[in-house]
Amino acid sequence: MRIVVAHNRYREAQPSGENTIVDAEIEQLTAAGVEVLPFLRSSDEIPSMSKAAKALLPISPIWAPKAQQELSDLLARHRPDVLHLHNPYPLLSPWVVRTAHRHGVPVVQTVHNYRQVCSSGLYFRDGVICQDCRGRALGVPAIVHRCYRGSRAQSALMATTLAVHRPTWKSVDRFIALTSAVADHLRDYGIPDERIVVKPNAIPDPGSPAPLGEGFLFLGRLSPEKGLDLLLEAWRRHPDGALGPLRIAGDGELRPLVEAAAAERADVTFLGPLDRAGVRAALDASAVVLATSTWHDVLPTVIIEALASGRPVLGTALGGIPYLVGADGPREPVGTGPAAAHSAVAGSGAAPTPLPAGTTPGEAGWVVAPEPAALAAALPAARAGAAASASAARARYERTFHPDVVTKRLIDIYADVARQATAR
Repeated sequence: MRIVVAHNRYREAQPSGENTIVDAEIEQLTAAGVEVLPFLRSSDEIPSMSKAAKALLPISPIWAPKAQQELSDLLARHRPDVLHLHNPYPLLSPWVVRTAHRHGVPVVQTVHNYRQVCSSGLYFRDGVICQDCRGRALGVPAIVHRCYRGSRAQSALMATTLAVHRPTWKSVDRFIALTSAVADHLRDYGIPDERIVVKPNAIPDPGSPAPLGEGFLFLGRLSPEKGLDLLLEAWRRHPDGALGPLRIAGDGELRPLVEAAAAERADVTFLGPLDRAGVRAALDASAVVLATSTWHDVLPTVIIEALASGRPVLGTALGGIPYLVGADGPREPVGTGPAAAHSAVAGSGAAPTPLPAGTTPGEAGWVVAPEPAALAAALPAARAGAAASASAARARYERTFHPDVVTKRLIDIYADVARQATAR
């Protein structure tokens, strides 16, 4: 099987989980015997472009003629079975879908964000969830609020790109939704069920989990949408030391907030940014991992890392978090609150233990409404249930997020799409 993987890499100065996932997926596919033809561009190329090339940049999200010619040459030369698209902006453009179809090559796209509708891709603006552009022919609110790169002109360009390429996106042969919440987003956009498949990302197996540690770990970007304000307000509702340690790792604009919390309380430790060995040590030292996003976080990789390490997760009931911890039963559409509360300890195999109202158990953790009172009430319950849930967390990783499982699933998707294209 021969697959073209198309991706516009984000700038290296802007750490991107999407870049990491694409690189890992190429390695995993190659190891499984798939011939991968990378068609990669990087936003880091922009500063070194010629003046003529830079002059065309404003239209590149819509068309990107150079990329179309280069892709057309690649497709004619190698005749791949499928083109797998990740991020097309700004140097590839969604037009690559049309170019592939012109060559008779079916297209699969992994949906890493909400940019079919939202110019920023986040459904998040000014510290709160925003879906003002849903259902609009043109995302005028994105232009008014400068949602793309803080620029009204660039926001107008992106909103126009999304309007122009609505038929392009609806022609994609198969969408890979990373979670059930992304699948809901695609259905809301008008994509039929038969062209959506849920397949999460994978991370390498770190091996057998270390014995459970103590306390809680927050690991991620220190930015408003990750819910640090929410977490710290909930934590302060408990006496110093009552819940064991809270370790916070990462870097970002809210670093001063975290440093102040660590200076204020003996049970809060700021670890700063960590390398891979540091992440491993922090996971081993903890009992529960926190994912307190206040936006519809698509697929926070830290949750998969936690499950691989046998650590259950306490998260907010937003975006892909319920799916990751196995708490994504019947849900309201993206943008609404969680389902009604339940009572149980996830995966314990023991008699159910009552949970606070508003806490929903999952196979490998718990989710709560993104509210300080709900999170504060759930913290002691998660601490008490961590040991009983640890083995279920690891089992969910092995069954759902292990590279062997996920890569086989991806190859099956390619084969099905290629078979249907041949039949047509």
